[in-house]
This record gives sequence, structure tokens and C-alpha cells, in this order.
Amino acid sequence: MGRPSKVQPARPGSSRRDFFKRSSAGAAALVAAPGLLPLAAEAAVNTVFQHGVASGDPLADRVILWTRVTPATAKPAVAVTYVVATDAALTQVVQRGSTKTNPGRDYTVKVDAAGLQPGTTYYYQFSAEGVTSPVGRTKTLPTTNVASLRFAVVSCSNHAYGYFNAYGRIAARADLDLVMHLGDYIYEYGAGQYGNVRTPEPANEIISLADYRQRHAQYKRDADSQAMHRQHPLVAIWDDHETANNSWKDGAENHQPASEGDWNARVTAALQAYYEWMPVRPVDVNNRRDNHRGFAYGDLADLLMLEERINARSEQLTTSVHNTVFGPGFATTDPGYGDPSRTMLGDAEEAWLINRLRTSPARWKLLGQGVMFAQLKAPSANKDDPGLFFLNSDQWDGYEPARNRIFAGIRGDANNAQVNNVVVLTGDIHSSWAADLHPNPYNPVVAAGGYNKATGEGSLAVEFVGTSVTSPGFEILVKPEQLPSVTAGLQFYNPHFKYLQLTKRGYLLIDVNRDRVVGEWWYVDTVASPSNIETFAAAFEVRNGENHLRASAQTPNRANPPVLAP
Repeated sequence: MGRPSKVQPARPGSSRRDFFKRSSAGAAALVAAPGLLPLAAEAAVNTVFQHGVASGDPLADRVILWTRVTPATAKPAVAVTYVVATDAALTQVVQRGSTKTNPGRDYTVKVDAAGLQPGTTYYYQFSAEGVTSPVGRTKTLPTTNVASLRFAVVSCSNHAYGYFNAYGRIAARADLDLVMHLGDYIYEYGAGQYGNVRTPEPANEIISLADYRQRHAQYKRDADSQAMHRQHPLVAIWDDHETANNSWKDGAENHQPASEGDWNARVTAALQAYYEWMPVRPVDVNNRRDNHRGFAYGDLADLLMLEERINARSEQLTTSVHNTVFGPGFATTDPGYGDPSRTMLGDAEEAWLINRLRTSPARWKLLGQGVMFAQLKAPSANKDDPGLFFLNSDQWDGYEPARNRIFAGIRGDANNAQVNNVVVLTGDIHSSWAADLHPNPYNPVVAAGGYNKATGEGSLAVEFVGTSVTSPGFEILVKPEQLPSVTAGLQFYNPHFKYLQLTKRGYLLIDVNRDRVVGEWWYVDTVASPSNIETFAAAFEVRNGENHLRASAQTPNRANPPVLAP
């Protein structure tokens, strides 16, 4: 495995960027108090702890604590101590410990701090080489008497495409329980290949272990990234760009074996760096490709995180034979669309998901996953081609029999009751969507197993799709004056979508109680420069037992949340 001898141009093929290019046919502000966080591209340098601190994968009695040590000179081992307390001043200490790190793990430090109390906010700090790290803040999962859950959802944080202002706004929210990252935490491209606001490190497309480590290190030096990680525990899955664009089990659109080496070797390097640099707990040390896992938030919510890329996914369909009114699409007549052997999750994970949905004691089942679950279609531009055609085979549309098996699991059968209160949370597509979920939402006859767009009758679940932190959406080629017609057209042909916003960057806020789940879209004013300005745009909710969306309103902040870390 080796690096390309020169920076390669962005490669052709079916990709999320291509989807945006295919969509080129025209498609009450709240200003945060200034001064909450520094408007800076990178954090002030702590020479030993240059990459800040982080926490993640919280359970009721433990949480992963993370940092990275930068010794003044290379050493075979570095001793690190840590402290955990119930106050930000670190006077009420509940745990002390020590560990070591070394070059073999890129001097990263991960502590699984066990023996903690459920539903409790903690503060922590590392020490090494005579220097202390910033103080971090984290929280364990509750077990009983759970009334609410409030968290931010993010994805697609491309450093080269702009500033992580959304991370900074999330860091300023003291009342969040966690942050859910739905993938594309880093991007693999080289300089100028996909964004030029900031220059990636290294400048080439990343392929080797050293490359992936260096890219993760650059992202962790960002001031807003450090602030978010310092204030909230992370629950994360990867999507494709943690390895390479449009990845699947045996390859990727953005991987050429002839010039970039063996795919398995690249995945191994990418995952080693990922597990070193992210505050995550491996699910199976014998299969690092599988990171699907669940987090029980008492009896209120189950957070079910899905792996959809490199463990079992079948290769994407790439035959482009139809032009839709929004550009080239994919023919549903391709035999691959009806092939039940093609999979997104693989047999084991699919069975785990359906069983977990059916047996969970939680009121709400929240699926954290990478690519859009709802159908997205458009008619052909050729009047002789009747019907609607999928626009993007990289999402669940390219795996329809597999999606239908999930729907069947939710619907129930003679031996299993219908599963209510399923909420799908999605990233990937760099735009904002809210949808009712049904196996065929294009059939308006409920009596014939269809879906009523006016009432939501027939819907089995709902989906909230959050926009990107920085990566571009439809705005890269669609003129502003065309956006209303694009949005209206997509909603007209896809009646299950209740909200679309195709161009703004930001994050999704999810507020859960026993009666409803509310999804709120918050947008930053720019990613071209550091900014503290954010805007509340829209909210939709699903009520207990209804399984369809309603328009909603902005939820109030929690009163008297635990203080932020200093």
C-alpha cells in the first residue's frame, strides 16, 4: 500500500457529490450571545495536550475518556494520570487513575472510567509531562425515572469546506445530554479535491495509517471541535469518508487498487486511526469493521447505532440509464433493485436490529444511521418513460428489499406486534429533511396498504435528516432563484416529506419526553469564517403511538443545567 505520487483530481462515478450535481434543475432568527467561545480556527496551544479532551460511549456506570499527549521528544512510553470529579473545580474527586501511552497508539489515551453513578454529570482532567489538560465535562446514562433526553445530531464535518461553527454552538448548550455524530467525521480528500476554505493535512488524499492519523489530528486541533468534545459525551458511528467515498464491504468509489493499494489494508489503517483518535469503545476486537451497538437511556429511549458501510454492505448499483427531471437517475428496472441478497447491514446486524426493536422496553426507539431511509424519487425527463425513478442508489433506495425487511419487522406479523415509536436519525446528504416512513408512500390508498399524506395514516415510523456541519448541499450548482421550484418539486413527487431545506449548514436538536420526540433544525450563518450566529428554522414532532410527523415549535432550554467545563 502506498500513497499516490501526486494529488489526484476528484474521481468520476456515482457519489453523493454526483447526486448534488444531478439536482441542478432548480431546487425567526435567534442570535447566540457573542463571546461564549473564541472565534478561532484552532484552539490555543497547550504544548502537551494540543488536541484537547473528549468523552464518549457513555453507559450507566462508565464512559470513555480520551486525550492525546504530544511529548517534546519521542519517547517509548509516556505516563498519564487522570482525575474524575462531580464539580468543575475538581474538588469533589470520585476517581483517580493512571495509564501509559506510546507511539504504537500515536500517543492517544483512552480510559474506560468505570464505577460511576448513573445519570450523573462528571468533570475530568488529564496530566502528563508536568502539564494538565483542559477540564472536560461528561455524563453517564440514567437507568430509572427518566423524563427527558436532549441531544444534538451532526454529520459531514469537512474541514476543507469551512469552519465548524455548528460545533461551537453545540458546545455552548449546557443542557444537552450528549452529541450524536452520524459519520463523515473526517474526509479523505487531498488539497483542492473537495473544498478549499482550509488546507487538509496531509495535502494528499489519505491512504496510509500515518495519513489517517495526521488528518484526525488536524480535525482535533480545531477550536470548535475541541469545545464540543470538552462539553459533551459523543456517541458516534462512521459513514464512508472515514475510509473513502461511497465505501462498501470490498471497495469504494474513491479507491483505485492499482494506484492506492489493497482495500483491506486501507480499511485497517483507517480503522486503527479511528479507534485511536475517537472516544469510542470497540464492539468486537476481532472485527473492527462492525461498530453497531445500542445505548439504553433508561426506559425512555433506546439509541441504536447502525454500521452501514464496510462490514457487510453490498456494492452500490451504478447503472445510470434514465434522465429524471432533476438530472440522471437510476432505473428501477435494473435487476439489482429487486435482489434480496443485496444488503446494507448484513444478516447478523439486520437480525439484531429487528430483535432489538421488538424487545426493547423503551418508549422510543431512535436509530442513528448514515444514509437516508426514506424513498427519494423523480419522474423521467423523457415522456415515454412513465413512473418515478430513484435519484441515489447509495442510500437505502439502492437496497429496497433490505429496507422492506426492516419495514416488515416494524409492521409485525402473526407472532410479533407492530413496533411503535421508531424514529430514524440520518446524516450524509448535506441537507435537511423530515419524512413519514412507509414501504410505498406513493400509494395514496390506505385501504390498499398505502399512505395518506394529509393525515399521516399508514406511516410506520418517521425520519429526521440533519444537514452537514460544513459539506455543501444543493447550493453548489443550483441558483438561489431555482431553489423554491426544486424544493416544491421534490415534495410534490415525494409526498411523505414534510420539510426540506437544501442549502444551509448546521445541526439537528432532538428533544425527547414520554409524550413526543421533537426535531429542530438550527443553522449557522456561514462556514466561510468563524461565527457565533445561529438560527432556529423549523421543528416537527412525532407523538407517542402516532408514527407520523406534525409541525411543532422550538422547545425550551432545560432549567439549571450542570455548569459547563471551564
